[in-house]
Amino acid sequence: NQFTRGWAPWLTPVIPALWEAEAGRLLDVRSSRPTWPNGEPKNVQQHEKVQKASTEGVAIQGQQGTRLLPEQLIKEAFILSDLFDIGELAAVELLLAGEHQQPHFPGLTRGLVAVLLYWDGKRCIANSLKALIQSRRGKTWTLELSPELASMTTRFTDELMEQGLTYKVLTLVSQIDVNNEFEKLQRERGLGSEKHRKEVSDLIKECRQSLAESLFAWACQSPLGKEDTLLLIGHLERVTVEANGSLDAVNLALLMALLYCFDTSFIEQSTEERDDMIHQLPLLTEKQYIATIHSRLQDSQLWKLPGLQATVRLAWALALRGISQLPDVTALAEFTEADEAMAELAIADNVFLFLTESVVVSEYFYQEEFYIRRVHNLITDFLALMPMKVKQLRNRADEDARMIHMSMQMGNEPPISLRRDLEHLMLLIGELYKKNPFHLELALEYWCPTEPLQTPTIMGSYLGVAHQRPPQRQVVLSKFVRQMGDLLPPTIYIPYLKMLQGLANGPQCAHYCFSLLKVNGSSHVENIQGAGGSPVSWEHFFHSLMLYHEHLRKDLPSADSVQYRHLPSRGITQKEQDGLIAFLQLTSTIITWSENARLALCEHPQWTPVVVILGLLQCSIPPVLKAELLKTLAAFGKSPEIAASLWQSLEYTQILQTVRIPSQRQAIGIEVELNEIESRCEEYPLTRAFCQLISTLVESSFPSNLGAGLRPPGFDPYLQFLRDSVFLRFRTRAYRRAAEKWEVAEVVLEVFYKLLRDYEPQLEDFVDQFVELQGEEIIAYKPPGFSLMYHLLNESPMLELALSLLEEGVKQLDTYAPFPGKKHLEKAVQHCLALLNLTLQKENLFMDLLRESQLALIVSPLEQLLQGINPRTKKADNVVNIARYLYHGNTNPELAFESAKILCCISCNSNIQIKLVGDFTHDQSISQKLMAGFVECLDCEDAEEFVRLEEGSDLEKKLIAIRYETRIHILNLLITSLECNPPNLALYLLGFELKKPVSTTNLQDPGVLGCPRTCLHAILNILEKGTEGRTGPVAVRESPQLAELCYQVIYQLCACSDTSGPTMRYLRTSQDFLFSQLQYLPFSNKEYEISMLNQMSWLMKTASIELRVTSLNRQRSHTQRLLHLLLDDMPVKPYSDGEGGMEDENRSVSGFLHFDTATKVRRKILNILDSIDFSQEIPEPLQLDFFDRTQIEQVIANCEHKNLRGQTVCNVKLLHRVLVAEVNALQGMAAIGQRPLLMEEISTVLQYVVGRNKLLQCLHAKRHALESWRQLVEIILTACPQDLIQAEDRQLIIRDILQDVHDKILDDEAAQELMPVVAGAVFTLTAHLSQAVLTEQKQTSVLGPADAHYAFMLDSSFTSPPPEENPLVGFASIGDSSLYIILKKLLDFILKTGGGFQRVRTHLYGSLLYYLQIAQRPDEPDTLEAETMWERLTAPEDVFSKLQRENMVLRRCLWMMLALALLDRIVSVDKQQQWLLYLSNSGYLKVLVDSLVEDDRTLQSLLMPQPPLLKALYTYESKMAFLTRVAKIQQGALELLRSGVIVRLAQCQVYDMRPETDPQSMFGMRDPPVFIPTPVDRYRQILLPALQLCQVILTSSMAQHLQAAGQVLQFLISHSDTIQAILRCQDVSAGSLQELALLTGIISKAALPGILSELDVDVNEGSLMELQGHIGRFQRQCLGLLSRFGGSDRLRQFKFQDDNVEGDKVSKKDEIELAMQQICANVMEYCQSLMLQSSPTFQHAVCLFTPSLSETVNRDGPRQDTQAPVVPYWRLPGLGIIVYLLKQSANDFFSYYDSHRQSVSKLQNVDQLPPDEIKELCQSVMPAGVDKISTAQKYVLARRRLVKVINNRAKLLCSFNLIIIETCLFILWRHLEYYLLHCMPTDSQDSLFASRTLFKSRRLQDSFASETNLDFRSGLAIVSQHDLDQLQADAINAFGESLQKKLLDIEGLYSKVRSRYSFIQALVRRIRGLLRISRN
Repeated sequence: NQFTRGWAPWLTPVIPALWEAEAGRLLDVRSSRPTWPNGEPKNVQQHEKVQKASTEGVAIQGQQGTRLLPEQLIKEAFILSDLFDIGELAAVELLLAGEHQQPHFPGLTRGLVAVLLYWDGKRCIANSLKALIQSRRGKTWTLELSPELASMTTRFTDELMEQGLTYKVLTLVSQIDVNNEFEKLQRERGLGSEKHRKEVSDLIKECRQSLAESLFAWACQSPLGKEDTLLLIGHLERVTVEANGSLDAVNLALLMALLYCFDTSFIEQSTEERDDMIHQLPLLTEKQYIATIHSRLQDSQLWKLPGLQATVRLAWALALRGISQLPDVTALAEFTEADEAMAELAIADNVFLFLTESVVVSEYFYQEEFYIRRVHNLITDFLALMPMKVKQLRNRADEDARMIHMSMQMGNEPPISLRRDLEHLMLLIGELYKKNPFHLELALEYWCPTEPLQTPTIMGSYLGVAHQRPPQRQVVLSKFVRQMGDLLPPTIYIPYLKMLQGLANGPQCAHYCFSLLKVNGSSHVENIQGAGGSPVSWEHFFHSLMLYHEHLRKDLPSADSVQYRHLPSRGITQKEQDGLIAFLQLTSTIITWSENARLALCEHPQWTPVVVILGLLQCSIPPVLKAELLKTLAAFGKSPEIAASLWQSLEYTQILQTVRIPSQRQAIGIEVELNEIESRCEEYPLTRAFCQLISTLVESSFPSNLGAGLRPPGFDPYLQFLRDSVFLRFRTRAYRRAAEKWEVAEVVLEVFYKLLRDYEPQLEDFVDQFVELQGEEIIAYKPPGFSLMYHLLNESPMLELALSLLEEGVKQLDTYAPFPGKKHLEKAVQHCLALLNLTLQKENLFMDLLRESQLALIVSPLEQLLQGINPRTKKADNVVNIARYLYHGNTNPELAFESAKILCCISCNSNIQIKLVGDFTHDQSISQKLMAGFVECLDCEDAEEFVRLEEGSDLEKKLIAIRYETRIHILNLLITSLECNPPNLALYLLGFELKKPVSTTNLQDPGVLGCPRTCLHAILNILEKGTEGRTGPVAVRESPQLAELCYQVIYQLCACSDTSGPTMRYLRTSQDFLFSQLQYLPFSNKEYEISMLNQMSWLMKTASIELRVTSLNRQRSHTQRLLHLLLDDMPVKPYSDGEGGMEDENRSVSGFLHFDTATKVRRKILNILDSIDFSQEIPEPLQLDFFDRTQIEQVIANCEHKNLRGQTVCNVKLLHRVLVAEVNALQGMAAIGQRPLLMEEISTVLQYVVGRNKLLQCLHAKRHALESWRQLVEIILTACPQDLIQAEDRQLIIRDILQDVHDKILDDEAAQELMPVVAGAVFTLTAHLSQAVLTEQKQTSVLGPADAHYAFMLDSSFTSPPPEENPLVGFASIGDSSLYIILKKLLDFILKTGGGFQRVRTHLYGSLLYYLQIAQRPDEPDTLEAETMWERLTAPEDVFSKLQRENMVLRRCLWMMLALALLDRIVSVDKQQQWLLYLSNSGYLKVLVDSLVEDDRTLQSLLMPQPPLLKALYTYESKMAFLTRVAKIQQGALELLRSGVIVRLAQCQVYDMRPETDPQSMFGMRDPPVFIPTPVDRYRQILLPALQLCQVILTSSMAQHLQAAGQVLQFLISHSDTIQAILRCQDVSAGSLQELALLTGIISKAALPGILSELDVDVNEGSLMELQGHIGRFQRQCLGLLSRFGGSDRLRQFKFQDDNVEGDKVSKKDEIELAMQQICANVMEYCQSLMLQSSPTFQHAVCLFTPSLSETVNRDGPRQDTQAPVVPYWRLPGLGIIVYLLKQSANDFFSYYDSHRQSVSKLQNVDQLPPDEIKELCQSVMPAGVDKISTAQKYVLARRRLVKVINNRAKLLCSFNLIIIETCLFILWRHLEYYLLHCMPTDSQDSLFASRTLFKSRRLQDSFASETNLDFRSGLAIVSQHDLDQLQADAINAFGESLQKKLLDIEGLYSKVRSRYSFIQALVRRIRGLLRISRN
């Protein structure tokens, strides 16, 4: 096989190199399939090797080692080897390649795929050869390649030619034969399905074709040498024609190659170029070339095709004539003079007839521009270079005409031997120029302009040179056209008209032809016939038509006459009919191309063509002539102005009978012709022409009131005829010509399509319109679009037929065989699909309007009708039939496009989705085909399919656009389907499980485990192209919208919970998709900015999901690889393979760098941000002269709708319709005059709206991209394991991003719409920056293990060890200057946002708040940089003051909260207190305080069971938090007292509205609260901040303590009911204990003796008494609390009942414990204060406790009465409580201390803790989902819990426990001292004195109210000596050695922890001393 052996080794290595060299500017013919294997012939050694391959294995090229082959494969390899005569190893490789490529060919075995690959390999080589030869330098074309590349290809192909290329090509063309190859394949079962056969056959044909075209391309560029030309002539001698008489594509190419060898057209060019050509032309340079060829062509031996021989001879004769014009050719005289003889030989063999019937008629002729040019040159050369020959032909024709005339006169038969050469020449010219696919308008050369054309067009030849004077050739050709028409003999009348028809094809040609016919008619020469002028003129033609009309009208029988069917005696003869048809066709051609001609003819007063034609149509003439007349009318109807009158004329003449006259017995018109004449003849020219006419008229002008006055107005009768008589019956009629069936269907469906396309449902269509007709009210017809919609939205015969047609169409296409009318069937199917599409688009509006109207019509949605049962198959397979057209996407892209569009439309409905999946998967073979169809459409590569020499014809461009749109629709179908619930179409098409849960799918590469190639593979393939090179994905640049949708599909798959797992697993493992895509970010494509941004958005969102998922699943290497890619600022090797990212975390830098390590590159995450342009061009505002601008804006607003992406854009088409309707509605002459200006203004408005739409879409895309970028950044910072990014790098990354984001948004050009997203990003980044810096500070603070404050340093720290150096220098990694810059930019950003951006301000205030947290550096000196950082803040008149003032006024909830939080933070860091002074001096503080009273009413409304919004509560909490912050500063507390904050709180009534608690909720065991807190909780949220504020003020205001205490006391008294209710504490819960703890703290500092005397109020006696009563009540209740919380069993029981509940209750228990200890501490402190302040001396001590220690005894034993308090509130408690509390606290101290110490050691060694303990610790922080988090996060949570425990224990130990112990000891000591030393027992003599002593020093009982005195007396008055003795004895027992030792141990530990001394030791010593004293 010479083909493969000879060329494969040469071509294979060269071609890729050439492509690389030119970077794809050559025509790309690379195949997507593997390269063709080497074509060694069969040999024995290989045979043996392969024979043993099943046991020993065989080495496969390109694979390592040997491979064992199955027996079956070896057998197949031997068959292939025999079949194609190739080496056995090559056959094995071919089969393996077939196996590898099998998924691309579903339904084929590997052997069948191997057959395809074999021929595909050949095709590739042939195409490569052709492309190389096309790229040669030469005389006919240039590909605009670089000179180097052109030289290289020319040199290379010259070598091929020297090695005998022509011979090889011709041999192969002869050898390769489709039939022979098919026979061989058939024998070995090498042919599969019809599609496979078609593909193999196409590949073989393309091989031959490309080889032949290689020679053609060579001959065009540089003609063949002598030997090669002789070989070519030898080949052509043996050629035959096809069955239809035309040459096939291969022989046509070879003939053209030979004709180009003889081409001498260069002689007409300028002399320099001519000389170059002469030197290159073998014709003149090779010796003996002319002699040899001449003798060969003169040879009398006949070729198989004499016409072909004649063609070659004519070309040779013209070449000789051309050469003879050269200056020095005398040597060749003998040959050049023989040109006439050679031409005569050619003409004798009917050269022109052969060219017409075998060359020009061939379907391949018009596919190649240079074929047309060459035949054009051949004819024009003949006419121009051989004028005498032409004259001779004319003379002969005249002579023949005379002879025929004489024969007819004499009644004889005309002679047989007549030549018709001139006739054939004219027909050839007519046929050649009839089609003009490349818009060359070569026929212009035949027209010499007599007058200058209006348009500045080219008047010269096709070479495009605008000549001043036409060249000689043009003059000669023009003369030929004119002279041939002079005195035209009848025999060549029709050929001459046909020639003119060809020459009139084109806009300018038509104009010239029109002028010629016009001039001819105005001649003064009288003709024989009597009609003025030449017979070839408008005058003559229309005059004849009028005569015919008059003549036939007289014969028109009466309407009733039956003889109407038969032609009358005086009809039109056949010759006259042919002449009329020829002239009508000429007229149609001229008026189709030239609108001027159309209008001029129509408006001519004498000719009136439309009237005459309509008149003739009513006459009795043959249907064929009527059809031509109708076609001519259709051509006239192209002008809207003619079309409008034409409608009325049609209606008037009743061509289609629309008005029935009652007296008329039978119908007339076209309907009768169709049913009775055409049906009988089985030919339907008239019907087709009528449909064509209606189709044209419908498009040009559509009258709404057609037929008004005679019948109900409207188009309905026409539609009814077309639907009922033509369309619905077209299948049942008989057709003589099979193709005509589909022609009829096509033309009628085209009318329906146009009618429905132009129909927009209007409200008035759904209301019956009444019109008056002959005195009656009748209903007018509906618009035709309405009628069509109605029929298509019902199970009508029309819909049924359309669906049946679709089924038949797909069946016919599935045969892959040519059949008559195939093109028309495809067109008909296309119109059917388009009708369904239009119905789907308009049905929603139609049905909505129908619902609103009162019309009694029933319609169903088309998508439901499509689900109906197909009556032929009895299955619901209509949608499947539509989808099957996708399988033919390569051969019929338009059908696939319409099909995809329909599927996309109906996929929105999820109910239909489920049914469709069932239908699509029901039949396995259909399912496989459908999947293959979708995949094939997605796979089609248009960018690489140009095989033309130019950029591709219009048709090709259109097809590429259609294929592209099909892919877009399929992707949209996938996107909408994925939004529906499974099962849906997308899951089926993307290869997911449908019968099992979707998440169990295991996606594989195509072919693996029998997995077919799915749409997912196709999508990934689209995106992968180009990722192996430097440029990145090709689709991103070349088909941006497609790439965008592909990324969106992948994102949706990753985002959906069902599909996410399988998809991400597949993308990660099989494809390494994300890494390979992300490395090319950011994409840059300014031309398609919107698509580019959306592509990046979807990709970044997918990357975010990947990072989150891999982090959750602990796939560290994957996460780390992506993080490095996005965040590294060190250059890495691009395009690293899959292994590149899996290395160890501490990777070596040097291995990754490919240049100097010192250079840094910009982080990818920042590059992506750079690619989003924050500025946005805004279209210029409208400048309107006629329309009102506000109204236009209103109209634009009305036309707005939401597009598929949810963006609000203006519907430009709708707007255009509205505006045009407005202009059309204008009346009067002025309006008509201004119409052009108005239309221009409409155009301006539309351009503005298009610009505005683009602006909105662009902003949306930018926002989307920014959101995705922000999401990616947030995921990186929050979801990825913290230890993957070092702490230092983390800060630097955040700093870089923050600075860049601020720079971009602070630009003056930045669009405001992007601010919210940026602000959100800034917020997140600042929060993380704050956390990072604080974490670093905490890690660097290394403190002792026992320090309780250790806990406060740790929050969520990481595991890295603290650095050695001193950390307290500044902000560690990031640098203080950077922090300052960030602050400055943040403030600028805040200033830039106006009042309208609420969310932006919210985010920015939050950012600032986080930022200010950075400054909280515990235990650090104020270093210099901190001052620098705050110097902006310290100027109170600066930024913040403006902001706060603004916010104080705005009073918006969230802003208010953030503003107050900000002030809170600022005041806390403001060391100089400038801010505080500013706030108080400027009155802001006072305003804030006063606003509390205003909030009172709102807060009261919040306590209702169903409150309104809780905003007010949050604002109130923020205010109180801020005021509390201010109160913590001494100066602040004074300012607050001055502004009367506590007075304001006292005025608030909300505190008195305490809700009743539910008695069931004892012990805090209530249901978990929902989002809105219960009324009690809401009340506590209001009360607690007020109590905290009072407490802080009491603590801070040392200088004004009494004033503060007095005000607080007033607050307590004004809300005394509430206070007492709290003190009663009926509900023990965490909340109520918290209230109690705060309240007891306040009372202990405020309700003291001496406060009343300090009050600066003039109070009378009564009110003073009242105040004292209140205070006494508070004191009594506080003492009562001791007996409850001093440690009763009830509370013990409560403490431990929560032990076994789940984790979230643990912290609750801690809180309760803490609160109870705090209450005890506060009460004890209160007792201490009372005793100290009320007793000036020890002798006159206030006794708060009775001298009874029985309580302790009682408590130590078991108690039955757990519910009742031990002591009633109105009696004094005994000292036993104090002793019990002391013991309890001492015991608690040790347990707390141990717990604290253990927790601290655990915290220091968290990493060593067992997993169970870690889990337990985590569960107390995070009850659910602990198992899902990473180990690192578990450690963070465990630390957090331990820190909390440590803090809690530290507080218990230091704040409360020790205080309780000290105060208990102090109170015990004072009481014992009094009772044992100073008290007089009642049973002694001085009892009265004792009593008097007890009370005499008290003025008005400061400490107690009067009732208390009574109780006190009753309690203390009965203290007997026995009691005192008992007290002493009990005290000695209770205060034993063990307790004393404990207390002393506590002091030892306490001083160690606190490094300070306590009074425990001293007090213990004193008590011990007291107890030793005996009271005798």
